[in-house]
Amino acid sequence: MDATLLAELIAFCGIETEFNDAWGQPTRVSEQHQLALLSAQGFDIDDDDTARLQLLSRQLDFWQQPLQPVSVQRMDEQLQLLLNVTLEQANETWTFLLSSEDGVEYPFTLIPVDGELVQVTVLDEVEYHQYQHPLPLSLAPGYHKLQRNNDTMQQSLIITPGHCFEPEMFKHKQQWGISLQLYGLRSERNWGIGDFTDLGNTVRYLADMGADFVGLNPIHALYPAMPESASPYSPSSRRWLNIAYIDVSAMPGFAQCSRTQSLVTAPTFEAQLSAQRDKDFVDYSGVMQLKLPVMKSAFQWFVENEKTTAKALSKSYKQFKKAGGASLQQLALYDALHAHLYQQDSMNWGWPNWPDEYRQPQSPAVVAFAKSHKAELEFYCYLQFIAQQQLASAQQVAKDAGMLLGLYRDLAVGVSEASTEIWGNPQLYCRDASVGAPPDPLGPAGQNWGLPPMYPFELYKQGYQPIIDLLRANMQHAGALRIDHVMALLRLWWVPKQADNAGGGAYVYYPIMDLLGILALESQRNSAVIIGEDLGTVPDGIRDMLAQYGVYSYRVFFFETAADGGYISPAHYPRQAMATLTTHDLPTLIGFWHCEDLRLGKELGLYKDENQLQGLYAHRHNNKQRILDSLHGHHVLPADYTRSVDHLGMDTTLNFAMQRHLAVTSSQLLCLQLEDALEMTQPVNIPGTSTEYPNWRRKLSQPIEQWQHNSSMSELFKGITDRRNINGVSKK
Repeated sequence: MDATLLAELIAFCGIETEFNDAWGQPTRVSEQHQLALLSAQGFDIDDDDTARLQLLSRQLDFWQQPLQPVSVQRMDEQLQLLLNVTLEQANETWTFLLSSEDGVEYPFTLIPVDGELVQVTVLDEVEYHQYQHPLPLSLAPGYHKLQRNNDTMQQSLIITPGHCFEPEMFKHKQQWGISLQLYGLRSERNWGIGDFTDLGNTVRYLADMGADFVGLNPIHALYPAMPESASPYSPSSRRWLNIAYIDVSAMPGFAQCSRTQSLVTAPTFEAQLSAQRDKDFVDYSGVMQLKLPVMKSAFQWFVENEKTTAKALSKSYKQFKKAGGASLQQLALYDALHAHLYQQDSMNWGWPNWPDEYRQPQSPAVVAFAKSHKAELEFYCYLQFIAQQQLASAQQVAKDAGMLLGLYRDLAVGVSEASTEIWGNPQLYCRDASVGAPPDPLGPAGQNWGLPPMYPFELYKQGYQPIIDLLRANMQHAGALRIDHVMALLRLWWVPKQADNAGGGAYVYYPIMDLLGILALESQRNSAVIIGEDLGTVPDGIRDMLAQYGVYSYRVFFFETAADGGYISPAHYPRQAMATLTTHDLPTLIGFWHCEDLRLGKELGLYKDENQLQGLYAHRHNNKQRILDSLHGHHVLPADYTRSVDHLGMDTTLNFAMQRHLAVTSSQLLCLQLEDALEMTQPVNIPGTSTEYPNWRRKLSQPIEQWQHNSSMSELFKGITDRRNINGVSKK
């Protein structure tokens, strides 16, 4: 490809050709990989003339729109209007109407050439000018509309604050909490998977211990027709909830409905229920085989009684459906159609593999299915309603118990290719590439997550509405939101499908200032603290930019090392951060200490040779010694406790000392893991594996009814609260 054309295409698509890797080394993206990414974005890399025409078409798509679809501006800056006009239009008088979110209208006129000339370009022999005009008014943060009179041309004018939400209490006290995998909660009452009632009970206990929040894995909607597709980070929809978490016994009508009771009291059902509770790993298919028939019976009770006994419930449900709009209806349609097609043929695993007539949501076949299966669609809508109610109830338990933040939700970086989100909005996603990461300490070979990325320009053309809806939905019933791979606000690592491995990609840039502004606006409106997971390859300046907007950093103890390789003191952690010992992608504390992750990695063939493995063992031994030295240096271990890691296994003293050690971090937020308090060994997830290890299935080792009475855990948690309180007082 002609070098000049290649450079123009790369610049237009926002592809980064040079970057610093996770070890700080300059890295250049090969021309081969650059071309592969251009091909993934629809350009004909084998024909320069065709590629030029494709580029021209996309450039004209921007310049021929005088008023762009969206403009994101800060409330503390001068309001500006950008206009794209041809040379002939520059001296015309233009009339506009600005409508604020609260209904106030501001009509005005202007002549483009009276503004500041910002850009000039010539495309297809037509000269275009871009002018900037200051608007002499101020607007409150919110979503406003700007329209050219006598024209359908309209712009979403988004005015944002410069900072995400922070509770006033942050000025006076430090907070701590526990993260958990909701599906992994064991109890004597659940149906083989943790549910929202288990969550409420856990919240109540932890609030009594002094915790301020409970962090959750992503609870996004997955695939009811294919329960084994269980990764919370590969969802069908990030706007809606996983119905597997519904406590069926808490659904309206469960106790009153004789039909439902006959299902759950049958000897075979009770035997299957007991078997599911006893399993150490969640059997998603088995759980849904138990839940779905009873859910359908409870739904039928609602249908039969919505004009009598369930009248108030029916009113709330109708309001929920109205608020959910087309997105809710689409999810219900997808789930119903997916179940219908998958039952016919297991090859129908998702819409990309469905018969042609079902691959478009508006196709005659899909419309006909929706009409003839109204009850099934209503059923899936109703389950979303119940899930939202039960999640809201768990958050209310947290607030009533005195937690400052309550639930702390997690937003996955994308959706899987088979998702309802891509089915309903295919033009937004690049299906010829997937999101991942270049080689870094978490993934030495790089990572390919199998999640199609959003096109930055298409997201812009849609007025950022998909992002707005997404953030708003995930801040519901939560005091904080963790954004997985928060660097995605700036750039994402795109891996073309034809790449040999995850390293064969490049970074594609996104409009970070617009996205940060929208994040701040939704954070303030929903009173949600924002935590950005900023691990891996972190570009220069991004942490500073996130910090300026009040996004909390995510600091993992194992990665917080000094120049000499030792571990930095918790007192030196940044204040605007959440500190944690480990994460769902890392081994538990015992697993780390006993090198269980390295043993598993060897069994699963994750290392290229024995030399690499032995090097990792040696590095781990060195890290363990430095951790032990640090714990002794900070006097969190008994003076007579061994000072050498040789032949030292992890015990309760060492485990709890590590947790108490981080409790005095200067970071505003501290997050510990429930499995570490339970002294568990097996990990939640092993990055780079799928079927090799039962990811996203491992349950906690004890039911909640047992560990709530564990005096050692209670003592640990109360000690953490005391340390946080003392640390918070000394900080003021």
